[in-house]
Amino acid sequence: MRVRGLGLCLGLLFISANADFADDSVDVEDFSENSEEMGAEEGGSGPEVFKYKTPQPVGEVYFTETFDSGKLAGWVLSKAKKDDLDSDISIYDGRWEIEELKVNQVPGDRGLVLKSRAKHHAVSAALERPFIFADKPLIVQYEVNFQEGIDCGGAYIKLLADTDDLILENFYDKTSYTIMFGPDKCGEDYKLHFIFRHKNPKTGVFEEKHARPPEVDLKEFFTDRKTHLYTLVLSPDNTFEILIDQKVVNKGSLLEDVIPPVNPPRKIDDPSDTKPEEWDDRVKIPDSSAVKPEDWDESEPAQIEDVNAVKPEGWLDDEPKFIPNPNAKKPDDWNEDLDGQWEAPQMPNPACHIGCGEWKPPMMDNPKYKGIWRPPMVSNPDYQGIWSPQKIPNPDYFQDDHPFLLTSFCALGLELWSMTPNIYFDNFIICSEKETADQWAMEGWGVKVIVENANKPGVFQQLIVAATERPWLWLIYLVTAGLPIALITLFCWPRKVKKKYEVAEYQTSDLCKPQTKGALEQEVQEEKAALEPPADPEEEKKQSDGEIPEKEKEDEPEERSQEEVEIIEGQEEGNKSNKSGSEDEMKEADESTGSGDGPVKSLRKRRVRKD
Repeated sequence: MRVRGLGLCLGLLFISANADFADDSVDVEDFSENSEEMGAEEGGSGPEVFKYKTPQPVGEVYFTETFDSGKLAGWVLSKAKKDDLDSDISIYDGRWEIEELKVNQVPGDRGLVLKSRAKHHAVSAALERPFIFADKPLIVQYEVNFQEGIDCGGAYIKLLADTDDLILENFYDKTSYTIMFGPDKCGEDYKLHFIFRHKNPKTGVFEEKHARPPEVDLKEFFTDRKTHLYTLVLSPDNTFEILIDQKVVNKGSLLEDVIPPVNPPRKIDDPSDTKPEEWDDRVKIPDSSAVKPEDWDESEPAQIEDVNAVKPEGWLDDEPKFIPNPNAKKPDDWNEDLDGQWEAPQMPNPACHIGCGEWKPPMMDNPKYKGIWRPPMVSNPDYQGIWSPQKIPNPDYFQDDHPFLLTSFCALGLELWSMTPNIYFDNFIICSEKETADQWAMEGWGVKVIVENANKPGVFQQLIVAATERPWLWLIYLVTAGLPIALITLFCWPRKVKKKYEVAEYQTSDLCKPQTKGALEQEVQEEKAALEPPADPEEEKKQSDGEIPEKEKEDEPEERSQEEVEIIEGQEEGNKSNKSGSEDEMKEADESTGSGDGPVKSLRKRRVRKD
């Protein structure tokens, strides 16, 4: 039990140590405006220092942007207007800024921030060269931080189709795009879009295909106010993967896991086919042989007045249920010419605490009510099943086995509207090699994660913050903290040893010490010699020979062996009965008081005296 208590004590010390360790932060030092080096200072001492370095792509890339220069170089703000909206709200007048993060800043690391609330934002940038879908995968990756959470708005990107009429200054919601990807939220609907526009090879019309929603809960990524990494991987084998923070949250096939499907069905319902008039699709029909019972009365109402009800005493038939409020006053600005004659508002009549107006007995269910009689339903013997039109070949059918071969794109754009400002974007990259995207993520997003983890509050501070949002947690904290203290007190506190009664403090060793019959007889003789005159020699001789008078033999039970005496005495000592002799021995001692057997009587008296 004491070992358990010691374990609890050590556990509490371990938790406290972890909390202190979690409070330690990592200092982040700005090396330069563009942050050209990363690593610890040589020969430096003190806390660990990270020096941010602007990520540099390794391998073939189509587009990269870090915003660390502090300028929107190469980005074009839209001057277009949305269709079907009033002129004052149709323009893209939302403001963009290049800033550091509000929390867990990495000096030198900047991002593009959507600053305006409830305004339309649109900005775009051209790729180094168009991406052509052929035999290389497409990897799109960027970072998002909802610095103030999100009420309703998106943080998705659009990969703008490479068309002859693309002008970035005219970028708006209806500009042709190839892929739309990224988070979006409104109300309690958290989404992660992956939409691609597929061209019908027969008609040439583009149709949006939506990936099935992921089965993971996305709420955390919108509400924790941390920087998250969004990655889309589109492969030439027509598969896709969507990752958040380098963990797969959705994957599937472009042929099977999108809505609506890429390829239409081979056969469709014949639009000219109609159901025959004689087709009977009724599963049940009324029983034609059923007859309404003679006592069935359809005229009885469903409810009738309760004839046993009595008007309550104090019911006021002449009092109105509502009266003008006597405390109401006509407003000072009331104009009877414009507002009409002023009347006090109505209020419930205080005299109607029992009831007012004409009293009517309450309604009750009519026990005689049966309703309209209808014959019971029986199975239809002529049932033909549910009719459906016949199938015909789909005239619009086509088979596209390679939906990966989408329209090439040449620009990246953000066309957004949000009710929450300060949405942070950073470290865009479009490439074809996963290793390139991973290296880019490690140098950019990875540094942010290190800083976020280092600046996490301690365990106790996190508990306090959680309890502030959920007050019922205080009760759990109290029970959790009080239970170990109670257990430690119970197991670690020294116990007091109860004192035994002095009358019971005798030497048990004397009782347990083995004694022979001859030694006992010798002790009896020595005591008798000290207290009484010498006895008759013949009796002493008989006693020394172990003989016992006939009278004593009759009164005394059969003598026990030495082993039996030792076992009985050991049991009596283990039970702590403080009795060294049995009740039979006590009785025999009393019966032998008047006998002439001196040695035996002295032995029994001595045993009683020890008790």
